[in-house]
Amino acid sequence: MNVILLALLPLMLLGFATRAAAQTPSWEADPELVERSRGSGTEFNYDESRVPSFTLPDPLVTTDGSTVSTPAEWEDRRVEILELFRSNVYGRSPGQPDSLRFEIREENEGAMDGSAILRRIAIHSRHAEREHTFELTLFLPKRPSGPAPVFLLLNNREPSHTDPTRAEQSGFWPAEEVIARGYGIAAIQNDDLAPDDAEQFREGVIRLFEGEGDEGGPRAVDAWGALAAWGWGASRAMDYFETDPHVDASRVAVLGHSRGGKAALWAGAEDERFALVISNESGAGGAALSRRRYGETVERITSSFPHWFARRFTDFSNREDALPVDQHMLLALIAPRAVYVASADEDLWADPRGEFLSLAHASPVFAVWDNPRVDPNDMPPLEQPAIFGRLAYHVRRGSHNLTSYDWMRFLDFGDHLWR
Repeated sequence: MNVILLALLPLMLLGFATRAAAQTPSWEADPELVERSRGSGTEFNYDESRVPSFTLPDPLVTTDGSTVSTPAEWEDRRVEILELFRSNVYGRSPGQPDSLRFEIREENEGAMDGSAILRRIAIHSRHAEREHTFELTLFLPKRPSGPAPVFLLLNNREPSHTDPTRAEQSGFWPAEEVIARGYGIAAIQNDDLAPDDAEQFREGVIRLFEGEGDEGGPRAVDAWGALAAWGWGASRAMDYFETDPHVDASRVAVLGHSRGGKAALWAGAEDERFALVISNESGAGGAALSRRRYGETVERITSSFPHWFARRFTDFSNREDALPVDQHMLLALIAPRAVYVASADEDLWADPRGEFLSLAHASPVFAVWDNPRVDPNDMPPLEQPAIFGRLAYHVRRGSHNLTSYDWMRFLDFGDHLWR
């Protein structure tokens, strides 16, 4: 027993528990919250007993029926799954523009009372004689120990949440705390890449590649939408990180909350340079299994936010079982890199259990690299984060938000992976 406790001690010091050590039941939705939701007259399901039976596509079985068992075999299967998501869910991102240029707009060696370096970088793209610019905000710890790992946030909220002056500070982006832990922290604004509006979402990087186009006709059914455009921006930020000697580009985490979490997952699936991908309450179209039809559904998300996805995704409204993929396969695309999925106790709309189940059902792919498999029944209790090798999960108290508690757990996982 003493040997086991000593083996678990590093994880416990990081604020994590293992399911074997927890000795407490898995998380369950608050019955009173479920009852209130059921009594509100909504057509959406918040009752676990009403989740339909379903069968998930096996990420390790190829389209010709063969089974993947080695990393080399996974590479071909990964291409298949990527194509399925591009065709049916997120659309096709174009890659780099014809030319890319980085301009340091501001550099402050004495930021945060001398503890950090601030850089504001303009990322200029030029393609087919068209131009687009967006800004990357980056704080790096001022220390002599070499290039720093960086956590990059895809910010779907107001720019004040990532204010580089630090006149306004928010738990949504706790830059001071991240710097104190020895990590860099960065942010880009999603709206600078694609406005979050069904009528205007093309007025950004999509226009950069497509031009004015035929405004009177429909785009291709697999044309990229806003989520893919936001993820495209994350990859261009990574292009910059690879040029900055103060950034350890081999240890960059991309993360987002809610719709930003959906985009972060797709960015990490498409761009294998991200070492860690973090989804915070990303829900439908993010980490939550579509086939559960719990909380937000494919029908609701594609009707309310059609600009987020490829147009073909709407074909699966109320037809989730016809999807050739589900969201566990999105997480599987990140293997063998690292994934953290986080949920909130009161955020039933995002389906915390469905988010955990995606992680569990992605774990057989990570097991190809000898990572532990995650039992679908092993969802950790409230605020008892769990590490499963290169996979991690927590459900915290509270509602739909990105908080300092979430960030500190993400940094703990960074410590586990990189230190």
